[in-house]
Order: sequence, then C-alpha cells, then structure tokens
Amino acid sequence: MAEQDKNIETFSVEEKIADLNKDFSFRKYAWGQFKKNKPAYYSYKILVVLAIIALIAPFIATDQPLYCKYKGVSMFPAFSLNTRCEIKNEATGMIEILQYDITDWKQLDAETILFAPVPYSPNKTDYDNANYVSPGGKQIFVNKNGEEVEMPTKFKHWLGTNKGGEDVLSGLINGTRISLTIGVLSMAIASFLGIVLGAMAGYFGDKKLQTSRGSFWTFVLGLLFAYYYGFSVRAYAISDAFATSGFAILSQLFISLLIFSFIAYLFYKLGKLVGKISFLQTRVYIPVDSIVSRMIEILISMPLLILIISVAAIAKEKSIVNIMVLIGLTSWTGIARLTRAEFLRISNLEYVQAAKSMGFKEYRIIFKHALPNGLAPALVAIAFGVASAILTESALSFLGVGVPPTTVTWGSLLNSGREQFSAWWLVIFPGLSIFLTVTVYNLLGEGLRDALDPRLKK
Repeated sequence: MAEQDKNIETFSVEEKIADLNKDFSFRKYAWGQFKKNKPAYYSYKILVVLAIIALIAPFIATDQPLYCKYKGVSMFPAFSLNTRCEIKNEATGMIEILQYDITDWKQLDAETILFAPVPYSPNKTDYDNANYVSPGGKQIFVNKNGEEVEMPTKFKHWLGTNKGGEDVLSGLINGTRISLTIGVLSMAIASFLGIVLGAMAGYFGDKKLQTSRGSFWTFVLGLLFAYYYGFSVRAYAISDAFATSGFAILSQLFISLLIFSFIAYLFYKLGKLVGKISFLQTRVYIPVDSIVSRMIEILISMPLLILIISVAAIAKEKSIVNIMVLIGLTSWTGIARLTRAEFLRISNLEYVQAAKSMGFKEYRIIFKHALPNGLAPALVAIAFGVASAILTESALSFLGVGVPPTTVTWGSLLNSGREQFSAWWLVIFPGLSIFLTVTVYNLLGEGLRDALDPRLKK
C-alpha cells in the first residue's frame, strides 16, 4: 500500500513538472524581455512604420491622382496597370486620350480628383519651383489661366525642392523603400550564406563530410550556372521591379531564388551520377571548416567599402541588383562566425548524438534540430548588418557609384546638396532619415541580444 502511494505521489510530481514545462515558452520569455527594453521596443514600432511607408511609397508620393472623375469617366491612375484612358464623346464621336504619366493632372478640369498625400513623383520636375526652393520659401503655382499665384496647401513642397525642382519629401519616401529594400535583401543574401556556411563548418569540421570527387566538382560547377541563370540573366527584370513596388521586388527575387535552387539541385543529382564513374569514385574528405574559415579570413582582411566601390565603379552599368549582391556577398562573415561557434558547441550535445544514433539524415539534424537552437546570435548580427548595409548603400549613392542616376535615394539627395551649400534641407532631412533608420536597427539588435540570452534575465 505504501509503495502504491509512493508511485501515485511520484506520478503527481512528474505531472506538475510536465505542466510547468508546458507553460514555459522561450518565445514568450524572449518577447517579454524584449518589451521591457523600451528603446528596442519603440524602435521595433518605428521600424514597422518605416516598412509600411516603404511598401506603399508608390501610392503616397506620386503625381498621378488616386481617383479622378473626368467627363463622367471614373479612373484610378495611381493604381491602374494601364498607362492611358480613352474618353469618347458620344455627341461628336471624338476620342480624347489621357496618358497617365504625362498628363498635367493639377491643371485638369476634372469633376472630382483625389491626389496622394504627396502629389509629386520622385523624378518629376516642377520647373516653376526649381533652383533650390526652401521649405519655408516662396513657392509658385501657375493656375489654369496661366497666372502665377501662391502655392495651394495641397500642392506645397513641404521639405523644399532641389536644383531641378524635384520634391524632397517625395524623394525621402521613395528613398525609404530603396534603402530598406537594399538593406533587408542584401542581408537576406548574407544571412543565407552565413548561416548555411557557418552551420556546415561547425557541424562537419574537417573530417566528417565525405563524398566522391565527381560529385564535389559537379556541384561546384552547378553553383556557377545557378547564379548566372538565377540572377545575372534576370538582372533587368529585378532592376525594373525596384522601380515599381516592394511586392514586385520580392516576387522577382523569389523567382530568381527558385531558379537558383532548382539548378543547384539538378547539379547535385547529376553529381551523384558522375560520382559513379570509375576514375571519379575516389572518396575524399571535404575540409569544410578550413575552407569556410579561410574564406572568412580573406574577406575580413580586405577593406570592404573600397572593394565594393571598386567593383561598382567598373561595372558595365549602375544597378541596384549589383549593389545588393555586392553588399550581401561581403557581409556574411560575422553571421558565419557566430553560427559556426554555436554549432561547434551544439554538435556535441546529447540530442544531436541521439539523432545521429537514430539514423536521421545530416541535413535534417542540421536544419531541423540544431539550427533553431543556434540561430539567436545570428539574428542579432543580422539586425546590426541591415544598419551597416543601409549606411554602405547611402555612402555609395553619395559618391555617385551606387544606384542609377534616375533612382532617388537618401544618399543621392545628400549628393545633390553638395552643389549648393545653402540648401540645408538637402542635407538635414536625408541625414536625419539615415540616422533614424540606422539607430533603430542598432537598438533593435541590442534588444534582441539581451532578450535571446537567458543569462541576462532582468
């Protein structure tokens, strides 16, 4: 009877432990710790606002109206995929064509018209307010009668204009989309390389990964083909996507990644067949850790900004894709080192050894079991890396070797301010935008570092 009572008591204790483990969630704990860090938490909220602005930038800063009713015909120029609208006069049979991108909507005698909050596109010139009109300066508007009057409030250049009469506020909004996109997507490339290479280096070391000589060289050749057909051939499609919307950018890059992955997978399968050839069957150890470590040392020893400037300057043409890829290919070393260090520790833990003894495949152990437990330091490095990528892009645009001249970014606005030192607004507002975004990402990185480290419990 006593033994039965003991078993019942033991079972109840085990139940209580199970309930406690069930109630505990590291995600909830980390989120709670992150919210306690007020600078990081408010930086997260500011970042969400900036991301929303970047996504809807083509609709909040455009010279094409959101809605227009003209001669009884309703149209949505800012949202329409068409470039023009045909209006037929039933009485005379005449057809009037409105070309969306060249129509002077501000002078159009429309029944109803709704403009965007900033009724100017980034590259459109307001000739009447050219030559550096300040935010508080006199701004001219030519009405339908050809008379020069004071600028109406809804058409005012709130942050002034540059030498060509382009609206600065519109450029800042468009620059938010460009800078955030380049920062995030370049670090996505760096994160993929850093996490994969760091995980493989830490898990396999130099004496754990073995394959045939034919399989190894076939796969290396496949990576070159995958990059060429996935990114180089589609460079124009990706560049055009940057001129439309954030959704188009993500769509085109997703297609490129699919092509890259598909070609790499085909060569991986082909390598298995090639490896069966008699003189290519020799089994060799792949010194993954040594290869990755030497690559990291080579990149770290180089002045990366000078390297990026040199490659961007000698490129056939200026391209956002080139800048994004260059930043991504030179920014993965910190992520790889942190991931490698974590995997050196994790690969010797009991649950990894148990997974090996159960016959799980290596990629399943790495990406399903080990990686989720070794990703926290890499996330912190990624947050800091986005800030660094934005600074690098701004520096390249400021020097005139970054994005194409037709693309307005924060760096290009700063560059235009060099021509006229009295145009303080061309330096202050883009500079504040860069400072705010970089500070937000740095505070976010510090918050993630504290929240994801259980030893820093507050």
